Amino acid sequence: MRTTYDSASVRLYHLDGGPEGGAATTLFYGPLSEAMRLADLEPAEVQEGLFIATDNDVVAYLDLLES
Repeated sequence: MRTTYDSASVRLYHLDGGPEGGAATTLFYGPLSEAMRLADLEPAEVQEGLFIATDNDVVAYLDLLES
């Protein structure tokens, strides 16, 4: 994931921290650049639970920002 490109196809999803282990809600399927733009529009408390997945990797949105 960390060596991918802006047009790579990804899934942006939110993982809530529910008592049963949480549930994943897909917010977007499409290019990484658009997923990053949409994630940036979410409130900080939502961003904490955002993840971006490719066909072979998953990374927390906030971790991706730090790299």
